[in-house]
Amino acid sequence: MMKAEDIMTKNVVTIRGSATVAEAVGLMKEKGLRALVVDRRHEHDAYGIVTETDIVYKVTAYGKDPKQIRIYEIMSKPCIVVNPELGVEYVARLFANTGIRRAPVIKGKLLGIVSITDILTKSDFVEAPTSLVLEERIQKAIASARAICTEQGAYSKACAAAWDEVEELQAEAAHQKAESMESAKLSFQKYCKDNPAAPECRQYS
Repeated sequence: MMKAEDIMTKNVVTIRGSATVAEAVGLMKEKGLRALVVDRRHEHDAYGIVTETDIVYKVTAYGKDPKQIRIYEIMSKPCIVVNPELGVEYVARLFANTGIRRAPVIKGKLLGIVSITDILTKSDFVEAPTSLVLEERIQKAIASARAICTEQGAYSKACAAAWDEVEELQAEAAHQKAESMESAKLSFQKYCKDNPAAPECRQYS
């Protein structure tokens, strides 16, 4: 499975929280960016993030002067961050559950930034969907467990450990399936709430 560090953008552009929104807009235009990571003030401080949406929704929409508004007034801090070793699937799930589109990749220090565009264009989810990869791993783990148990005995520690690995993989697959079904159910409920007259949403007693 690809990880956040495999698809992240490493050259991250940062900005001070005390900078003006006008400065941020200028930097975004110059670098062709949709978000800037807001630098920490000191080692124990949290990183922040300011996005084009923050600027449009909180400054432009109210006719405020971007030369007078500071980044710290509109940024998100602390922001949601991603561990570089987090699998791409889980990054995507984090984005889906929180509604964010990008997040800094941090492990002790700022390493990069990962976005939904990175997931779409740099990951291998089309060539290697996690569900298929997981099924392959389960089948390999079962074959390995059978071989170990035949060689070392059905009651050996190695045999028990091998089947524990199979169970863990099967549990992960079951969890993915359950989450997928729950997500589909919630999506349908929202659709019916928005379209109560739709035939498929009518309930008959």
